[in-house]
Amino acid sequence: QVQLVESGGGLVQPGGSLRLSCAASGRSFSTYVMGWFRQAPGKEREFVASIYGSGGTIVYADSVQGRFTISRDNAKNTVYLQMFFLKPEDTAVYYCAQGPSSTRTYNKENYDYWGQGTQVTVSS
Repeated sequence: QVQLVESGGGLVQPGGSLRLSCAASGRSFSTYVMGWFRQAPGKEREFVASIYGSGGTIVYADSVQGRFTISRDNAKNTVYLQMFFLKPEDTAVYYCAQGPSSTRTYNKENYDYWGQGTQVTVSS
């Protein structure tokens, strides 16, 4: 059974930073694309970043390009999202996801397993 468990969320002031982690289990981690999505109250879940199994190809949403960094450690079955220069509009529940396809990794339909989410709140 595949499980994805996020951690690292919390309250941070504008301009601050956080690092989210997502620990995966249940199938061969390095084989799958990992993605981060977020959902703010009243809004649809949106793509944040994705990383291929080998870590060689990374995609970011325009809204986070240059501020967020996605990475993975295949030896630890973990994917990370380092977030810098956080803004109030980054406030959302952040979800990690795992999927088999390396095409359209910005599309949530590409992912077959999801974590439970971790809350990130950016506020002074």
